[in-house]
Amino acid sequence: MRISTFLNVHLVSDSTGETLNAVLRAVAPLFEGVTPLEHSYYLVRSRRQLDRVLAEIESFPGVVLFTIAAHDLRDVLVDHCKRLGIPALPLLDQVLTMWEHHLKMRAGEKTGSKQALDENYFRRIDALNYTMAHDDGQMVHEFNQAEVVLVGVSRTSKTPTSIYLANRGIRTGNFPLVPKAPIPQALLELNKPLVVGLRVSPDRLIAIRRNRLLSLNADATSEYVDEDAVREEITDANRLFERQNWPVIDVTRRSIEETSAAILNLLADRNAK
Repeated sequence: MRISTFLNVHLVSDSTGETLNAVLRAVAPLFEGVTPLEHSYYLVRSRRQLDRVLAEIESFPGVVLFTIAAHDLRDVLVDHCKRLGIPALPLLDQVLTMWEHHLKMRAGEKTGSKQALDENYFRRIDALNYTMAHDDGQMVHEFNQAEVVLVGVSRTSKTPTSIYLANRGIRTGNFPLVPKAPIPQALLELNKPLVVGLRVSPDRLIAIRRNRLLSLNADATSEYVDEDAVREEITDANRLFERQNWPVIDVTRRSIEETSAAILNLLADRNAK
């Protein structure tokens, strides 16, 4: 059995730290046997706040990732880490430098949390409101107001994928395919949104459903997890996707982010036509 290596990772941000967290989530799984010990410091905008961060870094040496716009605070953080022999990486610097060179202008020091209430912000709020109201087959008659509609059997990640897309400003509805339940004509006649079928392998779906039933202390021998019934359910779904000529994404080994990225690519291709 391999012993885990622990690594202190200090995430220092003058905003909400979402960028730092996303990078940590992407990088950490690539190092087998390494367990990151996350130390997060958000909304760091004063020297007093930074001093507390520096004391913590000194107490728990490791690596430092930071997104701080104010040059005076950045300099203090970098100098302190250099004296301690601790690597400190300004996560956005290379991106900012590339933009500055290309645009021939300097980046400002506005922090990420000072988000303008612009059109994109209201678009995301609208998309989230729409998506929550049209989850799990609710109000199918309004699906033509969506940009994307996801269709699939139970436990194919329709809801979390819909919410992820909504956070990107995409109005998303989703519809569950239930064995022997009629499919609304309104769904079959959609012509405005991109309708995407979500497909999954029978073995994977059975495993997911069994875990779900176990978590609910429910009967794990029902048709919901019967192998023949599940295979028939998936076959019927695939036939529907083919009849309707809907694009299909196999979510068997895809994360929510990967599925959403594939959908966004389909949407971009469709809008470009």
